[in-house]
Parts: sequence; structure tokens; C-alpha cells
Amino acid sequence: MSPDELKARVGSGLLSFPVTHFDPDYKLNLDSYRRHVEWLSGFGAAALFSAGGTGEFFSLTPQEVGLVTEAAKDVSGDVPIIAGCGYGTALSVETARIVEKVGADGLLLLPHYLTEAPQDGIFAHVKAVCDSTDLGVILYNRANSVANADTVARLADACPNLIGFKDGTGRVDLVRHVTAKLGDRLCYIGGMPTHELFAEGFNGVGVTTYSSAVFNFVPQLAIRFYNAMRSNDSATMESILHTFFFPFAELRDRKAGYPVSIIKAGVDLVGYTPGPVRPPLVDLTGDEKEILRELIEAVSA
Repeated sequence: MSPDELKARVGSGLLSFPVTHFDPDYKLNLDSYRRHVEWLSGFGAAALFSAGGTGEFFSLTPQEVGLVTEAAKDVSGDVPIIAGCGYGTALSVETARIVEKVGADGLLLLPHYLTEAPQDGIFAHVKAVCDSTDLGVILYNRANSVANADTVARLADACPNLIGFKDGTGRVDLVRHVTAKLGDRLCYIGGMPTHELFAEGFNGVGVTTYSSAVFNFVPQLAIRFYNAMRSNDSATMESILHTFFFPFAELRDRKAGYPVSIIKAGVDLVGYTPGPVRPPLVDLTGDEKEILRELIEAVSA
């Protein structure tokens, strides 16, 4: 898939990050992962991200990212697979080359590791990754790696295969500056945890799609909410927010790291056995999983 084809596909619908499946001893369980990705591929997602943030990219080696991406490609049919990529420049380039070799359709470049960096440094890092691959690249603006609008514009000029901008800052002013400055040069993706809580507002500043973590276990509900957003159906969105997303977020916020752990618990509750989260994350307690089970059963009914 060419970068331009990927850009068009990503902008056409809802996106999601399948969780990465592990055995009880934290080794990859690719058979279980394939079964889950194959199921998710049947619900009309525009693209899926292998080894993204919800896929515990931060706990995987570059070789494991390649294995997970290859497994997703085995079963995703015509749904594009965009692989996670990140850490320092050398590791990011290594990961980009690994996933391109196994057939990834694109890259999501997550923040570089640990240190803060000036705009020139962010530019050099992103450009090096883009230059290392023919794949379309999506920049994930988040945490210690936040490019401003001028830097994003410089990158778009220097890197023809930079096709997307994903926001994880929640800063409407920054996002609006980027969308106003770049126009249709990039596709714009919402990337806040449980982005459904932000979707209506960000849709108004040009972020017309987003990645839905809950698509992992309630894909029909996620698609229903997305379609309501795109059709300005505020009544449906408000109903789903009250019956599911607000109480879900309250449970998610009980402990650091739960934005990933709660998704994995949901996948387990619907029968796709993803195994535990890897340390330093921790799993939900039994009582918390029962609260989540009740939420899932309520919206499924």
C-alpha cells in the first residue's frame, strides 16, 4: 500500500489498536492474537495498529514488534496493519525496517524514549525514521515528543511519506494550528486515551477519525459511536457516553496504567484470552473485572 493509499484509507473510518496477547509467563501468544485480530477485522475498521500503545509497544522488543505485525498481517484480510515504532532513532529505524520486511502497511511513530527534546531534535528524529522506509508514517504527538505546527510543516515538506498526525496531547489550540497550517496534506487522528470522551470536540477542529481502544472488545458499540459522531447525532453519542464511556473512564482512572489493563480485561471477558499485561503494568482486580463485565453486558443487551 502506497503512502497516499494509506492516508486515504486511514481517513476513511475508525481505527483501533489490538492488544498484544501473552502467555501467563509473558511470552507472546501469537495464536490467540491472530484469532482476536481476525475477529476484529470483520467490523469495518479503516486500519488496525499492531504493537501500538494499547498493544504494549513499550514492553516489546523490535523483534517482537515484527512478529506481532506479521501475525496481524496473516489474518487481517484487506484491513491495513500499521505497526508501532519508537524509542531512540537507531531503535526506531531498526523497528521500521523489521516491520516493513514482514509486510506492514505503515508506521505509527510513537514518542522517542525518556528525554525531552527541542523542535530541531524532534525534526531530525522523525525525518531519520521517514527516510529509512518507503512506508507511510504517522507522527504521534504525545508526552515528551510534541512537535509544534511549524515543525510538522517542515516535516511534511521534507518527508513525502509522512501521511498522518495523531494527537495525544489533548491541546485543542495546538491541534487546530496544525490542521489550519497543513490542511489536507495530512490525515488527522485523535489519540487521547478513551478518545470517545474527546471525539465530538476534536471533530470540530478537523480531527475526523480516531483510534478506539474499546473496539478491542465492544467493536459494534465503538463503530456505532463513531458513526454517530460523523453524522452529528449528539443524542446517540450522549446516550452511549452515559451508559458506557463515563462509568468506563471512572474505572479506568482507578490506577496508573489501567488505560491498557482495562482493555485487556475487556478482551478476556469477551472470550479472546489475551493473557496478562507485562510489568510494569498490573491487571485489574477480580472485583474491577466484574464491574467491567456488567458494563459490557449492559451495552451488549
